Amino acid sequence: MVNKFDAIVIGAGQAGPSLVGRLTAAGQSVAMIERKFFGGTCVNTGCKPTKTMVASAYAMHMTRRAADYGFSVGGDIVPDMKAIKARKDKVTLDSRSGTEGWLEGMERCTIFRGHATFVSPHEVSVNGETLSADRIFINVGGRANVPPMPGIDRISYLTNSSIMDIDFLPEHLVIVGGSYIGLEFAQMYRRFGAKVTVVEKGPRLIFREDPDVSDAIKTILEEEGIAFRLDAECISFSPRADGVCVHVDCMSGDRDVPGTHVLLAIGRRPNTDDLGLDKAGVATDARGYIAVDDELRTSQPHIYALGDCNGRGAFTHTAYNDFEIVAANLLDGDTRRVSDRKPGYALYIDPPLGRAGMTETEARKSGRKILIGTRQMTQVGRAVERGETKGFMKIIADADTRELLGASLLGASGDEAVHGILDMMYAKAPYTVMQRMVPIHPTVSELLPTVIADMKPVG
Repeated sequence: MVNKFDAIVIGAGQAGPSLVGRLTAAGQSVAMIERKFFGGTCVNTGCKPTKTMVASAYAMHMTRRAADYGFSVGGDIVPDMKAIKARKDKVTLDSRSGTEGWLEGMERCTIFRGHATFVSPHEVSVNGETLSADRIFINVGGRANVPPMPGIDRISYLTNSSIMDIDFLPEHLVIVGGSYIGLEFAQMYRRFGAKVTVVEKGPRLIFREDPDVSDAIKTILEEEGIAFRLDAECISFSPRADGVCVHVDCMSGDRDVPGTHVLLAIGRRPNTDDLGLDKAGVATDARGYIAVDDELRTSQPHIYALGDCNGRGAFTHTAYNDFEIVAANLLDGDTRRVSDRKPGYALYIDPPLGRAGMTETEARKSGRKILIGTRQMTQVGRAVERGETKGFMKIIADADTRELLGASLLGASGDEAVHGILDMMYAKAPYTVMQRMVPIHPTVSELLPTVIADMKPVG
């Protein structure tokens, strides 16, 4: 027997539940399939839990700086890791149960808890039942990438998911991977009190950013006591009685980095390898990401892929935007496309990095005549008042069209202030509009017009 629905949604991440809400409100019957936790990566192992722990680490760091603000705190500032984990767990569970309850209360939504696999282009099997639908939406997310590095099978290691389950403080955490996930955990656990070493294969951190941004972030983290091993080409592992050893082939320094625990932060991979996509005729690329067009249709026009599994965005906000694109095109008579999206994201170290549009490197390679303006955070009144003056602002524009091309705001509230740039980019407004704005004082954003006014041509 085949259970027939108007639509099937596989995966309850950031795009899936909202899409179910729109489809059922439009009168469609929907099967919602989730094999593990409702809410996806963001709620369970990503944004929600990690930023909750970042907040605990930030509070500890600022308490240690009490004397800088004119007061004292008696005794050592030490973490209660069980309490920190309990606080994190509550935030996660509240959000997860909220999503699950919302779906359970929807009319015309039937929830299936289990693993979905395609049996044909219009049919999916779950828990021994066969479901069919005119349209199918895949929102299965991704997971930590664990490459087959030498010795990896001989040690115990943590990923961004499993590290969320520990309730103790590693004595020495060695993090393999010097990009966004790795650096957030590095600062967090250093502020909790662990010794932290970051091992990165490349010559600098977060290689997709400009060198000046990478260098500034490295300096900020080194000042907090985090050690780095860059140019670590031949990374391998071996067990030790008291933990693990990461072997590196660096141009300087010891070849061995011993630690008590290892966190692998070497990118992500899509959860597409066990869906039976071949039986549905859904094409993937060499890395397993589902190939989609500008409106998120797969090689089967009635099957859509949303969120991390399509390789078109690696963030909660891009996954939600995928939902908005599909809903607009299918339900609202509105044409929305992935290519309309402007790149925007943040690195949640302290101070945060807010990013919009192109980097300076990308702008230079584009062949445009560009203008660049910079301002150190030491020149930002709000940052001085808060005692948080590390970092700098950089804004890039096209000299001929006056189009804002991008920004890197590394500093206090950089993750919030960058939205002023994103707003102008979406509005397709020339930089002169922002230059003539009168922002509120004292804020970090008030410096954006000043930085733009100081932009100069570069060769």
